[in-house]
Formats: sequence, C-alpha cells, structure tokens
Amino acid sequence: MSQGSALEERQLTDGWQLMVTEPGAYETAFAIEHGWDWVDAKVPGTAAQALRDAGRFDRENPVPLHSKDVWYKCWFTANPGTYVIDFSGLATVAEIYVNDERVLETANMFRSYTIMTELTQEAPAANTISICFRALEPLLAKKGPRARWKPQLANSQGLRLFRTTLLGRMPGWCPEIHPVGPYRPIVLRPVGAKSCKLLSLQSTVGADGSGVLSVAVDMPGLSGEAHLVCGTERSEFTRRSDGKLEAGLKLGSVQPWMPHTHGTPALYDVVVEADGDVFSLGKTGFRSLQIDRGPNGDAFGLVVNDVPVFARGAVWTNADIIGLRSDRDVYRPLLEAARDAGMNMLRIGGTMLYESRAFFELCDELGILVWQDFQFANYDYPVKDEQFVAEVSAEVADQLSHVQGCPSLGVLCGGSEIYQQGAMMGLPEARWKGPLCEDILPPLAATHRPDVPYVANSPMRGVLPFSPNEGVAHYYGVGAYLKPLDDARRADVKFASECLAFSNIPDQATLDRDLPVAPSHDPRWKQRVPRDRGAGWDFEDVRDHYLKTLYGVDPLQLRYGDPAAYLDLGRAVVCDVMEQTFAEWRRAGSNCRGGLVWTYQDLLPGAGWGVVDPDGAPKPVYFALKRAFRPLQLAVTDEGTNGLAIHLINELPEDRPVTIELQCYREGKTPVVSGSLNADLEARSAQTLNAAELIGAFFDVTYAYRFGPPSHDVASVRILNPETGLCLAETFHFTSAFSRSSRIDAAIEAEVLEESGGTTKLAITSDRFLWFAHFECPGLRPSDNWTHIAPGKRVEFAFEPGLSRTHQEPPGSIRLKALNLSRPAHISL
Repeated sequence: MSQGSALEERQLTDGWQLMVTEPGAYETAFAIEHGWDWVDAKVPGTAAQALRDAGRFDRENPVPLHSKDVWYKCWFTANPGTYVIDFSGLATVAEIYVNDERVLETANMFRSYTIMTELTQEAPAANTISICFRALEPLLAKKGPRARWKPQLANSQGLRLFRTTLLGRMPGWCPEIHPVGPYRPIVLRPVGAKSCKLLSLQSTVGADGSGVLSVAVDMPGLSGEAHLVCGTERSEFTRRSDGKLEAGLKLGSVQPWMPHTHGTPALYDVVVEADGDVFSLGKTGFRSLQIDRGPNGDAFGLVVNDVPVFARGAVWTNADIIGLRSDRDVYRPLLEAARDAGMNMLRIGGTMLYESRAFFELCDELGILVWQDFQFANYDYPVKDEQFVAEVSAEVADQLSHVQGCPSLGVLCGGSEIYQQGAMMGLPEARWKGPLCEDILPPLAATHRPDVPYVANSPMRGVLPFSPNEGVAHYYGVGAYLKPLDDARRADVKFASECLAFSNIPDQATLDRDLPVAPSHDPRWKQRVPRDRGAGWDFEDVRDHYLKTLYGVDPLQLRYGDPAAYLDLGRAVVCDVMEQTFAEWRRAGSNCRGGLVWTYQDLLPGAGWGVVDPDGAPKPVYFALKRAFRPLQLAVTDEGTNGLAIHLINELPEDRPVTIELQCYREGKTPVVSGSLNADLEARSAQTLNAAELIGAFFDVTYAYRFGPPSHDVASVRILNPETGLCLAETFHFTSAFSRSSRIDAAIEAEVLEESGGTTKLAITSDRFLWFAHFECPGLRPSDNWTHIAPGKRVEFAFEPGLSRTHQEPPGSIRLKALNLSRPAHISL
C-alpha cells in the first residue's frame, strides 16, 4: 500500500490487483465488487506480467488478452483534500474510476492524462482507483474510413484507427503478447504541493563555443523569485502572459556533447532555485546537429558540432516484451552493451513503442544518438478525421515533452514504411505521400524539438521511396533479397536506417538453457525464426543462402548430418557478412553515412533478428559488429586486379600514429610475405592504402592474377601502437585456397595477465591460424569472441562477469574452440 502525506507526491505502485473478464461483463467499477478472480499486479506493468507472476501466462504460448476486459483496482491512503492524478501510459482503451466514479475515458496508449479529484475518505485504504481496459479485438472489427492500401504487416487492418503499439500484433515478427495495462507510472499529487514542471529546454552551441540555454517551466503557487542555474551561471525567471516562467542563460565556454565514438558525451546539470527549494530539471548537453544532403541533394548524413558522423548501430525493439518496463535498471545493461559494441545510434522504429525519459537519459550519458520514429508504420492512417489528428497532436506533445533537453535525440521521423508500402502497391506518389508525414507531424516536431532534424519517412527519397541510392534506405539487397556481397557497393547506399536482417543464432549455452531443440527439426525452433507475414520463406533461409554461396556447403545436408556444425557455420557466415558490408560502407571512397542493423535485441530466446538475446547476452554476430564499428578502424576489401585495399579510419578527436603490418600465411602457418609502414592517422580522417605499399613489390595478395597455384590462404593486417606494440585492430583476407572443412591441431598457449575487480585479462598465442575462435566461459563475458587469431601473434582478451549460464566447466576454467580446430583447448584461470 502506498504511503504519503498531503504535502507529497508519490507513485501509486502498491495495493493493485487485476481481474480478467469477458468483454462487457462489468459495466462499472461498482459492479466489479462482485468479482472474485483477482490476482496481485505490479504498476507500472501489464496484465501479461501480473498473470505470468501468478502462474497463469506463458510467454512461449501466450493467451490472447486483447479479446478480454481487464480490470485493475488499487486501494490507497490519502488525507482529505484535492489531488491531481497523472497517468503516463495506459494500453489502450480505458475507463478510469476514482472511488467508483467514472472520471476519464482514454483511447491512446501514447498519451499522458491528468485528472483532478477530491478525496474525502479518512479511513485507511478507503480510496480506490479502478481502471477497466476494454477488449480491443471487438473494436478493431469496426469499419473506419476506406484505406488506400492494406499492408500485411499486422494481424488487423483496424489497428490503423487506434493509437497503440504494433508489438504483439505482428505474426512472424514478435510473440503475440498483447500489451494491456497501466504500463507507465501513475502519480498522485496534492494540489498546492511545491512542484516545477518542465515545459521546454533548448540547449545549443553558439558560434563562439558558448553554451546557450533557454528553459520554460510551470511553477504554480510560486510566491517569490526563481532562478535558472547551469554550471557557474544563473539567471532569473520572468513570467509570461500565460503565467508560465521562462529564463535563458549563456555559458561562456562549454564542452560540447558528442557521440561516444567521436568524443565525450559531456552533460551539465540544470536546476531551478525557488522559495528556498531546488528542483532538478535533469542534465542536458550542448550540441548542434544538421543533416548533410551532399552537393547533389541525394545524400543523407548527420553532422554533430560540425563533425560528420558515420552513424552505426541497430533498431531497438523492446527491453521487456512481457511487462513493458521502462526504468533505468532494465535499460542500462542493454544500452551499455550497445555502447561497448561501438554503436552510436539506435533507432526506435514506428512498429515499436515510445521509450521513457530514462532511456534517453542513459543514451545522453553513454553518447548514443537516438533516431525516433513517431509510432506510425505501413498503414494508410485516417488523417481526414479531425479527432484522430487531435489525438496525434496531443500524443506528439506528450512524448516530446518527456525528452526536453536530451541531446541524444538525433532524428525525428514521421514513421516507418508508409511511403514504401503505398508505392509497392503500385500507387502514384500523390497517393502515398500524404499529409500525416508532410503536413501534420513536421510543425509539431519543430515546435517541441526545433534542434532535432525531421525526416518524413523511413525509407524515403529516390525514384521510388525504397531506392537505396538516395536519401534514407531500408537496405536488404545483402540479406532478404539474396544479392551478392558486392551489391552493398553497387547499390550506392547513402544511409540505411534498416539493413542486414538475418536469423542470428545465439551461443550454444543460450540454446542449451532456453531452447534445447534441434535446429529446424522442432517446431519450437522455427517458431523463433522471424519471417515476413505471407512469405514462403523465412530469415533462416536467407542465412542458409549465404552459407551455401560463401562457404560452399549444402545447408540442408549439413543440418541433418551435423547439426552442431550447421549452427557454428551459420553463426560464422553472418559475422562475415556484417564485417564485409560495413567495411564497404565505412571505407574512404564510400558515399554511405550510416547503417542500422535490424534488430538490436530479440524478444524471445532463439535465432531471431537480434544481435543480443532478450537478457542482453551478446550473440556471436554482436562481436562482429563490435569489430566493424571501432572508431579507430582497420578493414580490407578485395579490389580484384587492383589488389587488396587497406582502409584506415580515425574518428577520434586526436591524431593517432600507428604501425601497419601485413603478413600472408600458407596453410595458416608458414609466413610467405610481409610488410609494414608507419603512418599518422589524422583526427576525423579516413584513407585507403594498397597492400603493395606495405610489401614494397608486387605480390598477388588477392590471388587475382592466378599465376600458378595460390601461394597463401590467409592474410593478416594489423595496426599497432608504435610505442607499446599493442594491437589496436586486426582484420583478415582469405584466398580461394583457404579450406573451411579441414581440421587442424594447434599448440595454444594462454597466460593470465591480470585479475582485478572481477575482470581477468588473458593472452592467447597459437602456432596455427584459428578460424572463428570462440570461448565457452560460464559466467564470463569476453571482450571479443568469434574472431580469428593469426599464427604466432599474441592476442589479449578481457573477461568480465556476465550473465549466468549453465555451467559446463568447473568454475575458473575456459574452453577455447575454433571452427578449424580439431579439439578444444582448456584454459585454467
């Protein structure tokens, strides 16, 4: 039961129960007193969460919830008086009762609602709030305005008429866990309590490097002066004609906020001092942000504080598909893992859910940009309905009010695949490019976050809105459309806000724990493999295509004959595809300015699109992206008769002297040719060298000229710190002589370098080349995994405490495996 006084505000988190009934079984809150089947519920939370905790809901086989009425009830104590109750997220059509009196009806999951009520009960727990979440399914069947097209994305066309998430309603994409309940906090505030409501906060960097801050707040009942304080500066608020307060100040010099890959995400506290009290408005960062469309107007790239930023990361799904939790504790491990992988952007797509301010505050802190789609996707929305447009306006105002001052918000977008859907139905531009994204949303975005660029839709621009060579693309040439890897260059992608969707296999420990079934032989396996609704193929078929074309194996025979090898090669081939594609896009000669992988995290354990598991544990592909996303980067591309191109990138704000080394090996062991040179990598620069510049003479590194049999099968290129000899980055190139089927014995040495704070550093040396070396390390998370190890080269790894796994080894031991290693090596820590 919540406790508090008439002078405090508090969240109503305790004392809640829920009951599930047939639609219309109870018409009023008074009637539910006759109900009996109550279970305890958490608020904020969902019906699925409460039923799961009561043993009545299984995420593996979810029961439908949108076909039922769900009643919540809370008993709470409050001294007599006038109160305001804030509801910040109700999914979706709801009736609210206070002491059995209906006070509000809602029909927008994305809006915040406030009511004022008089509480007169003095007895303990005598006050009640009841919320009825009406069954959505019968409402979805009702007719609305005629749609110009009908997408196959979700399981109901009626969803376009309701402001609710598509999560849980997209077969093949995510489990059908219907979002029902008060999923965001409910706050009780006594009228007259001291409060400071932030209305707007704009922070920018002036041309002279100063920080410019402007703030508007609402402080009812303020009797004296109020001051805005940031850094060492303070400024007095003035009262506007509407009674609200505004103030501005200028900091003489600030450290600008940058994505973590390009600098420091510097933040400053902002507070209001008034009547002897201090109210925190949180932290903000000072930055400028523009879109660079290039000299021909067909490009798309983000420029932060006059620095071009190659945006890379993934599309965010949801941190808790059951309870829709939105607190820092559930976000932090996922966002820290994204930061550690070198991701500097996450996109919240239009098929997902607006995240809470806690999400953006953590992205502010970690230096991760956020591309925010407004929650519209694929459908032809009823924009001629005045009530619908009013709901959209209120929704945008509510959502952008939560992220005032957050420097991580980098792009606002009208929605996902609306233009693409209409265009793919064969409609002319005049019919698919409508007022929602062109006329309604842009002024709302400009009003509430004028510092954030607006993009009408994702994808957009080009001869058709889904043409990848102009503007924003959803690029699946490499991937779902089964194009060869060189299509990533031929398509001339400018910015991929979605790309590279694969059925990504987790590590074996995750499968053993959460999905102990044979790949593809068991329907439970296929249930976790994503597919587009109505398609005759799924994304495992996509992965298998590249397994066959790149590795020359028959996936069908391998899956039946050697399931373990099938899984391992499936993990490896996606790593190869990711690293090679981003090597193309990040090289100096590329026109691409960003790529966001579909998707960041799975919603259920299995071979889903995610690069991490639902609990945040990295899949093998995560480590490939971590290598591909390094700010100080080294990559190679095979340029045929032009030889091996070596691409060097330094996104850091300081110059970096490096030594570049190349070594070619025969049979993964014998050195054939080598070369090196020293170079200064200028800050914010990219350059390309040729392998011949390191060797100093002709050598057919790529085996393009085919003069006799190949002289080598693998080449290693590394950049080193010239003072310490520490390897900063390494990459590999394989010739046709490399065998992916042979197994070798290797002499492997391991040395424990350091143990501190639960982290163990380990140096590994092998006398033979190890292809996709990976660690089985219960309870530990390696700094790199599913990587190659060159012969004779000392490679250092760090192991930090990670998520628990089913122990297959005694504590304190690690097993090192590789896809070409005949037997694992056991390492004692």
